[in-house]
Amino acid sequence: MDEITTAHQEKTTRQLVMVSSLCLVTLIFAVISMGTGSSETLDMTSTMRIIFGIDNPTKLQSDIIWRLRFPRVLMAIIAGTALATAGALMQGCLGNPLVSPLTLGVASGAALGAAFAIILDFSVIPNVAIVANAFLFSLLVVGIIIQLGSMRSVSAESYILVGIAITFIAGAIVSTLTYFATDAQLSQLTHWSFGSLSRPTLEDTIWIGATVLCLIPMSLIFAWDLNAMSLGGDDFAISTGVDPQITRRNILILSALLTSVVISFTGLIGFVGLAAPHMSRLIIGNDYRKLIPCSAVSGSLLMLFADTVGRTLFSPIVIPVGIMLSIIGGPVFMYLLMRHRGVVM
Repeated sequence: MDEITTAHQEKTTRQLVMVSSLCLVTLIFAVISMGTGSSETLDMTSTMRIIFGIDNPTKLQSDIIWRLRFPRVLMAIIAGTALATAGALMQGCLGNPLVSPLTLGVASGAALGAAFAIILDFSVIPNVAIVANAFLFSLLVVGIIIQLGSMRSVSAESYILVGIAITFIAGAIVSTLTYFATDAQLSQLTHWSFGSLSRPTLEDTIWIGATVLCLIPMSLIFAWDLNAMSLGGDDFAISTGVDPQITRRNILILSALLTSVVISFTGLIGFVGLAAPHMSRLIIGNDYRKLIPCSAVSGSLLMLFADTVGRTLFSPIVIPVGIMLSIIGGPVFMYLLMRHRGVVM
């Protein structure tokens, strides 16, 4: 028994060291990202000297650092955290490694709302039409998925199948609206669908961050329930006192909130919610008490890396982070899967 306890403590210590190392790497990369850009007067050294108060910045330098780069870096951390956590929660409660906010219909609902605002000029809140529509429509789609999935049965497959059907329906409606759109409307909708961290202002970013900060601790409440469901399925979870149907409903609502509050401002960013939880499993294992925090940190790092590369690769042209995530993350993700073929996802 002592050997088992010691082995468990050593494993827990290693996992904590790994997560702490990821946090440190993310922080270092955030600093590097702050000093990276197309401005000729703001290299890494001069940016760091300004941030730490060694040099006095000009008005232009101050605006670039605090109005352009800082909100973008902060938004990358927040968005990566939210989307990766939502992906881990969805994959856990539905027991499917291919589930993510993009595949389950949340992103499709947001795109449908944005299309209504851009092409039909329809919005419940005209002053922030695209953001409001994307947020409300994504929540509406999840509400439909939960309701229809519950009516059919209590199994996880019900939610997945309904989510796929809703995704196709929403995609068809968006395609139909796109067919009748003007060139300007089509350009605006296409650019929104790419996903970009440059849209939210510093005020928007602070509001989004505060919301995500309130929702993330709630996700940890479901860690034990997710462990029970992943270990032995619904029957085992019921024997431990967990109600799978109620748990799935609550987790899907929480995941939808985490996703919609981000993509309503940034546009469609889908790869993080799929890849970050898988990468974290390779690092930390399947214990959701540790997997959820690790996924959040991994998502932040992945988002930061993709956005920094997108800003600097063809500078001064900025490639949207949604595109860069697929270009960079896809091959890396496949490499990790091939390298760890024995790991159960």
